[in-house]
Amino acid sequence: MVKMTITFKRQEGMSIEAFKAYRRDVHAPLLFAIPEAKLIRRFVVSFPVDAPNWPEPSYDALVEAWFDTAEDMDALFFSENFRTKVDPDHVNFIDLSSVRRMIAEETVVVP
Repeated sequence: MVKMTITFKRQEGMSIEAFKAYRRDVHAPLLFAIPEAKLIRRFVVSFPVDAPNWPEPSYDALVEAWFDTAEDMDALFFSENFRTKVDPDHVNFIDLSSVRRMIAEETVVVP
């Protein structure tokens, strides 16, 4: 399995509540409506929680998307549907200058 991890901040001036709601109620339905989304094996979105003994996070969300192969990942993200229906929506809730991606394979250290 291969995993894409994406971190990003919300649009300036957008509350965290509005950011979460937009991602959940508007953006996620766009993604999961395209047929290529069936290539995703697992999809997780994490948001920071209050942790007083730790520094503030440098991002507002962490997305993890698992695929059987790198080819499946490319088939989703480089598809016409993703490029024309899903990707243009990112500007509505994400600070695009903050986006960071990593493609990885996991090594389980503690099961």
